[in-house]
Amino acid sequence: MQNFVAGDSIIYRLDFVRRMSLKGWKILRNEYKSPLCSRYASAVMKNIFSDDTKFSTWRKLWIALAESEKELGIDITDEQIAEMKANIYNIDYDRAAAYESEVRHDVMAHVKTFGDCCPKAKGIIHLGATSCYVGDNTDIIQMRDALVHIKRLLVSCISAVCDFAEKHKALPTLAYTHFQAAQPTTMGKRATLWAQDLISDLSFLDFQLSSLRLLGCKGTTGTGASFMELFDGDHEKVKALDRKIAEKMGFPGCYPVSGQTYSRKVDFAVLSVLSSIAQSAAKFSNDIRLLSHLKEFDEPFESKQIGSSAMAYKRNPMRSERIASLARYVMTDLMNPAITAATQWFERTLDDSANRRISIPEAFLATDAILALYINVVSGGTVYPKVVEKHLAQELPFMATENIMMYCVKEKGADRQEMHEAIRELSVETAKEIKLRGEENRLLEKILNDKRFSLSADEMSSIVKSENFTGRAKEQTEEFLAEVAYPVIEKNREFLGADVVVNV
Repeated sequence: MQNFVAGDSIIYRLDFVRRMSLKGWKILRNEYKSPLCSRYASAVMKNIFSDDTKFSTWRKLWIALAESEKELGIDITDEQIAEMKANIYNIDYDRAAAYESEVRHDVMAHVKTFGDCCPKAKGIIHLGATSCYVGDNTDIIQMRDALVHIKRLLVSCISAVCDFAEKHKALPTLAYTHFQAAQPTTMGKRATLWAQDLISDLSFLDFQLSSLRLLGCKGTTGTGASFMELFDGDHEKVKALDRKIAEKMGFPGCYPVSGQTYSRKVDFAVLSVLSSIAQSAAKFSNDIRLLSHLKEFDEPFESKQIGSSAMAYKRNPMRSERIASLARYVMTDLMNPAITAATQWFERTLDDSANRRISIPEAFLATDAILALYINVVSGGTVYPKVVEKHLAQELPFMATENIMMYCVKEKGADRQEMHEAIRELSVETAKEIKLRGEENRLLEKILNDKRFSLSADEMSSIVKSENFTGRAKEQTEEFLAEVAYPVIEKNREFLGADVVVNV
């Protein structure tokens, strides 16, 4: 039996497969199952919010409490603590369910279940604590471990986007404002916009992760009254109890004050990180969907994949659409902790419980799936430079007219107003041909053949090179990667290499 190690991170304890019974793996076809579990989220994230993790963490917290109380002078034996440690994962779920149906209290059901397999320690389990000691502290631990996993995905995603930016930093492409053709950029420069959003999300995540504290063990209304009784009025021992529990569970400390629960604004702060990531991913997915429509980019597409049940030729950007769909869920889910935090009564009310059981895990499961899809699309997608070049060529003649006009004035001594009028006439004529008759853009050919401009083919070719119109896009990309993105990736190198699987 595996021994409890104080401060162990749940996320890396992948021995849950060994502990799962055959019954635990049984798929019940006559019961609803969350699509986030059956289709989208990773095994790691599902394990973090699993019953095995939740209830074994409750037991670890009871052990940390007993150890700390013993260290502060309470009559608890090493034998009792050893018995508890030996039974961390020995959870009889059927017995716990039977107890809960009788007592209508999940924590007391598990106190009794733990006591049944720890007869020597039965009398000191949960000593002086309230239900929120295990409930709230476990929630914080799960959110911490889930944020660590999200960070691993996020850093890997930033790295993948930067690889894309580096690869395409000099590829001129038509830029858009209002989805109308605007001055060109490069494909890599566009990707830096995606990366910058993700780096901002990483900074936000790091701040919230470093801010997390345990609730600790403060009793029914947060005053520590039960522990003042337990320790004969010794304030220093009561304060030390919080410090010891936090240290054993791998936290820098506990929130200095609380009611029975930690402030529900903590949940809002944590889910705000997930919402922020969802916003960044949704923006990326929308860009990819538009590029797919333009045929400039294709998502990864397996050899047997079907794009449409009706139209066999189609390659719908379904992964990006899924990102957008899941991101919408995460962003709207942020309303749950906001309303919960706003409606807490005095030191405790229970209208948060059912909501939090759903809104917090599901937000993490969805964000896990979003980032896996993001990495898959940006790493495995295909850019089509010839199509990119074609679209740019269709619009470049209009964009090049100012450069042509200035060249003629500067190098040919032409009159600026006359050049402006000549270009206006030819541009209007060309626009009508394109819009009314669907013709190709022949503006450069018209200018080249117009004696008012006196331009040679070589001069025209030199003026309208696409790289002349992308400004500092390539240099901005290089500077951003070198000065901003790569240092962030290097600082977080230990989080690189997330194992990403897109199942459906």
